[in-house]
Amino acid sequence: MTQRIDYNQVAPGGAKALGGVYSYVTHSGLPADLVDLVYLRVSQINNCAYCLDMHTRDLVRKGVAVEKLALVQAWSEGGNLFSARERAALAWAETVTRVAATGVPDADYQAAKAVFSEKELVDLTIAVGLMNAYNRMAISFRNTPQAAA
Repeated sequence: MTQRIDYNQVAPGGAKALGGVYSYVTHSGLPADLVDLVYLRVSQINNCAYCLDMHTRDLVRKGVAVEKLALVQAWSEGGNLFSARERAALAWAETVTRVAATGVPDADYQAAKAVFSEKELVDLTIAVGLMNAYNRMAISFRNTPQAAA
């Protein structure tokens, strides 16, 4: 796969703006592992090889068990591998990422709201939106995954 455009070089202001949102999420108070699991799940849904590679490596470096990583795409069947907050975050990430199909129904909102404070839920939604934006950039401009370089 050949990179089409290095968007970081072509539009550094845009890349910096996305980085600012990333920094906000990092400092939001949401647990880093939870956010990385959400980033991985969103990237799975969007089939972003670059981001799948990056976030899998991030989670491995943080000591997340390979058994858990292997089941992220089937988290609802992962039993005790995923905490209640992780399951709620992954469900929210899925419904928000697939917004055109789901419309983010009230039941999904109520389920997330039962586990997360209002601020956490807004911050989680910002994280989901950010990863969707990064996925679209990486896919559109063919960022090469480290594993394939």
